[in-house]
Amino acid sequence: MKFCLNTTVIKENNEDDISNAVILLHGYGGDGNDISSLTFNWKRYLKNTVFLCPDGHEKCEINPTGYQWFDLSSDNPKLILAGVHRAEKIINEFIDEVKIKFKLNDNKICLGGFSQGCMISINVGLSRSEKLNSIVGFSGKIIDHNDLNSRIKSKVNTLLIHGDMDQIVPPSSLLDAKDFYLRNKINIDTKMISNCEHHIPVEASSYALNFLKKNLNN
Repeated sequence: MKFCLNTTVIKENNEDDISNAVILLHGYGGDGNDISSLTFNWKRYLKNTVFLCPDGHEKCEINPTGYQWFDLSSDNPKLILAGVHRAEKIINEFIDEVKIKFKLNDNKICLGGFSQGCMISINVGLSRSEKLNSIVGFSGKIIDHNDLNSRIKSKVNTLLIHGDMDQIVPPSSLLDAKDFYLRNKINIDTKMISNCEHHIPVEASSYALNFLKKNLNN
């Protein structure tokens, strides 16, 4: 089966033995291969799990060798939000393909991402009709409070991690997202990493792994 997105797939098991899936969405200008490095350690501890790292559906406006989930070259919030909604539709289609290929239900799938990938993961996870197992996000934010607030369908357990020296997505975005979740009575764990800029350090990866082990093994 061919996915609707070009995808880096990491699995050590026969497909019949797969019991969980972790989908990781890269940041603005990146690709699936970039974020797949997170799986090097995770796969040792998450047995019977397939990791899927798709490329964004659009070439990045500022980095033609990379991809984007939505365009950030415009200052028009309506255009940005229209792009977000297009991305949500494609990612939902991708999740449905993963479910069919590996014979999984939504409650066995974790959706995660870095930066722009984190932002779109939150949107997809909370607005999807069927509840995913969990969301894990690094260095992201809530894209549009009013839009997402009006479309929440699933209250998915979420972990958000951010660096306290992030100059790309301000660290205050973590507190803002936590407030959004609490106001909507959605379970959220947060972790601020000290002396960390806009990247995923080992400490953040380890913290996320422990969250995944707890949620996927329930």
